[in-house]
Amino acid sequence: MPSIDRSFRASSRRKNRDHKSKSSSSAPLARAPLVPESILKQHKAFCRIDTRFRAAARLLQAFWLKDRDIPTGSLVYETRDGDIVAEYGSIIDAKAAEDGRNFLTHDIHKLVLRELVLREDGAYFDEDRLRKNALSSMPLVFNVWGPLALDLNLATRVFKQILPDFVDTVEHIGFESAPARHDPRYLSDGTAFDVVMRCRTTSGGLGTIFIEVKYSEDASGPAARHRPAYDEASRAVHLYNDPDDPALWSVGLEQFAREHLVAQLAVKNGYTQQAVFLAVAPRLNRRIHNAFRFYSTLLIEPEHQDDNRVPFVPITLETLIDAISNAGAAEYGRALWARYCDFERIYNYTIAALEASANTSESVTQLLPGSAETSADAQTLPAS
Repeated sequence: MPSIDRSFRASSRRKNRDHKSKSSSSAPLARAPLVPESILKQHKAFCRIDTRFRAAARLLQAFWLKDRDIPTGSLVYETRDGDIVAEYGSIIDAKAAEDGRNFLTHDIHKLVLRELVLREDGAYFDEDRLRKNALSSMPLVFNVWGPLALDLNLATRVFKQILPDFVDTVEHIGFESAPARHDPRYLSDGTAFDVVMRCRTTSGGLGTIFIEVKYSEDASGPAARHRPAYDEASRAVHLYNDPDDPALWSVGLEQFAREHLVAQLAVKNGYTQQAVFLAVAPRLNRRIHNAFRFYSTLLIEPEHQDDNRVPFVPITLETLIDAISNAGAAEYGRALWARYCDFERIYNYTIAALEASANTSESVTQLLPGSAETSADAQTLPAS
């Protein structure tokens, strides 16, 4: 199999401008840029309920699609007064979506098709979001882990950096996967992970990395219906300072609790000998990282845990992309960074636009390929 860098170069020969933006300060951005509504509307990236981070991320995806001449489309919302059509610069039109333009390489698109056909029983993929929605974390999962699934040697090099005391060799990567969705030994509720990585550990045993990935989500739910099995499991696994703490089942944390319980039960039930629960989100998505930190405070300190407890390990998406670059796929790492993490570009564009508004002789169009397009009326519909 050709290297991922060669595959990426081959699949990127269409018009593709490389934006290597840097903020005016050498220090990394402390928070996501607060993009004015007028700029978001100009690029069909305004949604009334977006968080600050999500708005910046939506604009970044709109820019990414425009860079590559990927046509954008619309969403249809059903209301009591009839259907409403909403245009977003982050939504790919139907033909481009069918052609796999939401994925960084043709090989990743082929992997997606294979995974959809061979999905586990009970696995749920929102295929519309996966194919059409550039902002969704679903295509992100395949864009980041797809090349690793296709090259397990690359995956091994990456995750020996991320979890050096755990991973010896990566042996398999699965998507939208679970040890058992409706087995009564687990939670019997269909809980699954974005990615499940099977590996040999540094101690020679069978290990599993259960992974939850967030991109623009804001930890606002919706939450799963609470079940008695959750309380029973939380008391049995010895993960929490207080297994009856209601915070475990709050809207922002309950998904992490459910998944962590399943990961620990996978060890108890012999699915794997050891496991890690890994959570990934962009550094500037502060709401998600605050949720990670809060969830961590509910866990028993590692030195006081029983043997073979499953650790919760939150990392940034940027850390993972850096590991991919350092593992020998630097060009692909740059592509991932430009697609998902280049918020300096949004900062620079916003500053230039604000300066231009004060001095009409200036122009910001050099920061965006092609002429700027202005939508007549910004949408104020549910986030997508």
